[in-house]
Amino acid sequence: MRIAEFPPGEHAPRSRRARALASARVLNQIVDDHLRSVGDLPPELREPYADHLAELVLVAQAYRHYAAGWISRRELHRRARAALRRMDERSGRSTVQLVDGE
Repeated sequence: MRIAEFPPGEHAPRSRRARALASARVLNQIVDDHLRSVGDLPPELREPYADHLAELVLVAQAYRHYAAGWISRRELHRRARAALRRMDERSGRSTVQLVDGE
């Protein structure tokens, strides 16, 4: 997992809106960085990989909706857990307990 990095002299955002938008930007950057490598994967891995990236795009969108005040924090967490659950189902792993146990 990638940790948000801020340029020297810049501090982590303090407001709920700014933190949510920063999280969305980080997720979008991760997707952009990994999207280039989809074409390099064997054909049988491309679809699941692309599906995982699409889930990250949906989570980033949920963060932007939260920043705009359109959804609650509870709904943001519900959408993030649902995305993790769908990714886990596709990969056969179970990491949702880590998020649910927060």
